[in-house]
Amino acid sequence: MTAVLRLENVTSGYDGIPINRNVSLDVAEGQILAIVGRNGVGKSTLARTIVGLLRPSSGRIFYGGEDVTFADARHRAMAGIGYVPQGREIFGRLTVEENLSLGASIGARSKEARALPDVYDLFPILRERRWQKGGTLSGGQQQMLAIGRILIGKPKLLVLDEPSDGIQPSIAQEIATLIARLNRTLSLTTVLIEQNIDMVASCANRCIIMEKGSVVAEVEPAQLEDPEFSQRYLAI
Repeated sequence: MTAVLRLENVTSGYDGIPINRNVSLDVAEGQILAIVGRNGVGKSTLARTIVGLLRPSSGRIFYGGEDVTFADARHRAMAGIGYVPQGREIFGRLTVEENLSLGASIGARSKEARALPDVYDLFPILRERRWQKGGTLSGGQQQMLAIGRILIGKPKLLVLDEPSDGIQPSIAQEIATLIARLNRTLSLTTVLIEQNIDMVASCANRCIIMEKGSVVAEVEPAQLEDPEFSQRYLAI
């Protein structure tokens, strides 16, 4: 299978201090790759490096066969990398409709952006709240809005950083179901950074584990449901 994303010995961090160390991985077209690990092991730093918000101090990043190691975040977004950060970062003073409309200007093919009703079909609650300001939504609704805003731009690669953070389990499972559905119907390649084992097990088809900024293992997502295994890699 063709690799949509490939990292070769990538080291990155902040102020000259490495957080990720010699990370190598590839994500094939149509895969849902989960990246799991304890808090503070560098998962979010890796996400920011993949989408271009951090520049590696060494190593190479390839997206769609193109070397994007030194490409900025806007270039990568326009090329089709969609990013939903931890904390969602919606525009709280704008309405749901206005937030979604902004997605059309930053996506891979903005001229062919999804019509808003398509996103509303994915998240019916957003249709009901379309004129409500984003900052007044619940945590789960804000996460739906953040994902919907990225989907407007038709990404080829979706990077989700802790989508279950701060939302109730039923909404987290709804989002997991959506990720699997988008993958099944659109072959949307996804990198899922997550600690919610139920979410990972229900939608991911590959899983790598990080410790101290490095990839230490690749496992079947279902293995994470084993309490002993989970305790070894994920317990604080």
